[in-house]
Amino acid sequence: MEKDEMQTGYTLEEGSMGQVQIADEVVAIIAGLAATEVEGVASMAGNITKELVSKLGKKSLSKGIRVDVEEGVVHVQVALNIAYGYSVPKTCKKVQEKVKTAIENMTGLEVSRVDIQIANVSMSKEK
Repeated sequence: MEKDEMQTGYTLEEGSMGQVQIADEVVAIIAGLAATEVEGVASMAGNITKELVSKLGKKSLSKGIRVDVEEGVVHVQVALNIAYGYSVPKTCKKVQEKVKTAIENMTGLEVSRVDIQIANVSMSKEK
């Protein structure tokens, strides 16, 4: 990967074998995938249906997610659509826990907070 391809990111490790860098986009994709696995989440706000995701690739998986990584600490903002009939507080708590766990387990970065914005209520699950 050339330097210009890595727009923003975090150097996770620098050892005798070289550097390990994680792009902010990768952290956002992890957060988006984790959030959509929670029952009650209809879709990410501004995201497209799952069928189109496979055609368009990973870039669309980070829609509705904003990550700020500073000195190994991540602040995540998630905008999502909730399915009608689900408890907003309970669903959001599950999303916060799942996103935090996924990012910390996959990257080793510390997640300081996961803020959630409910953008819409969906009458049918779009997942």
